[in-house]
Amino acid sequence: MTTFANALKDEVRRLARKEIKAATARTARAVPQYRREIARLKRQLRDQERKLSLLEKQVQRSAVAPASAGEVDSGSRFSARSVKAQRRRTGLSAADYARLVGVSPLTVYHWESGKTRPRQEQFAALVGLRGLGKREARAKLEQVGATGRKTTRARRRKR
Repeated sequence: MTTFANALKDEVRRLARKEIKAATARTARAVPQYRREIARLKRQLRDQERKLSLLEKQVQRSAVAPASAGEVDSGSRFSARSVKAQRRRTGLSAADYARLVGVSPLTVYHWESGKTRPRQEQFAALVGLRGLGKREARAKLEQVGATGRKTTRARRRKR
């Protein structure tokens, strides 16, 4: 009887393993698919968050733009030559002129060479500087707190 009992137990084990394998095979095949889907959703979420932050920045910029755009009259136009002529007329370097406008010196260079055009806020600042003479430009530069190398050398001498 032990042989019959052993044979029965072996058959039950074999059938149980077969059933377990059939039940877990579907799950085992689904797990990698779920992992790929989760990774895809995480990438999609990250991309959506980036787009959202860009849109929020654009909304913030556009909220600031109408106030400064209202200062510019509709007859004002941008010209690369006029920016260059205005900067030379005031006797300012590109770096000092950039400080007055609130941009980098490279941006001023790109405007003067015609590679780029200013945004609305920057254009409003350019229009505001159009009628300045040399003295007024220097005074405004001092108000901005943009002091040149002369003052830094003077500070070093005083110490």
